[in-house]
Amino acid sequence: MAKLTRITTQKKNKNRFNIYLDHGEGESYGFSVDADVLVKYRLQKGMELDEPTIEALIRTDTIHKSYTQAINYLSYRMRSEKEIRTYLKDKEIEPEHIDEIVNRLHKEKLLDDQEFANSLVRTRVMTSSKGPLLLKKELIEKGVTASEAEEALNHYTFDQQYEKAMKFAEKKMKNDRKKSYRQQFQNVQQTLMQKGFTGDIVQEVLSNLPDDEKEDAEWEAVVFQGEKLIRKFERKAEGHDMKQKIKASLYRKGFPFELIDRFLEEYVEE
Repeated sequence: MAKLTRITTQKKNKNRFNIYLDHGEGESYGFSVDADVLVKYRLQKGMELDEPTIEALIRTDTIHKSYTQAINYLSYRMRSEKEIRTYLKDKEIEPEHIDEIVNRLHKEKLLDDQEFANSLVRTRVMTSSKGPLLLKKELIEKGVTASEAEEALNHYTFDQQYEKAMKFAEKKMKNDRKKSYRQQFQNVQQTLMQKGFTGDIVQEVLSNLPDDEKEDAEWEAVVFQGEKLIRKFERKAEGHDMKQKIKASLYRKGFPFELIDRFLEEYVEE
């Protein structure tokens, strides 16, 4: 048995206390505990503590410190169970302590993968250009089950997906206006798929892309690209040979033959 001889407050942390014990050979430092543990076990000067009790106090305090770290980690944003477990493992917390902390967080409603998934989807809808397939991938990487991810994606409506995808497509078309319409179209399709939008959304957007100024814009793009090719080939070829090189290059860029022929007729001499 050991007698509790003194309790002092730590200088750098007023919520932690040093416990001094006398095992029959004079007073010495025993261990430290948090204020919650001190109150819970009603520790006070003169108490006698056996070794199992001392070990239990140290274990309880260790778990309490780890739990406090988890709470602090959760204070910045919601976390998945996998994120919490990874964080505690990186802090070198004992596996059995991690299980106990995770169970407590679940009981206290501070850890809920479905609510975490719902919250992440709502946030991404507001702040990112990701489509639902990328969001589902992100959720699963964070430890959310496929069914929980699917449930969360109900918060990302078809109309929201369409609006986001269309806005990006229009911006992409504008930035690529010097390219052929076919190339612009293909770039939009590829990029939307890379961003995780589903096939039905992609097709809906592509079928509704504005084309009221398509003809004029396409001609301007042909002229822009064609003049670049003239400068490129003017020292290497001339006449019919130059026309063939320019024609092949413009066709590979996705321009229709009628506009290519019009450009060659107006801008390239035989």
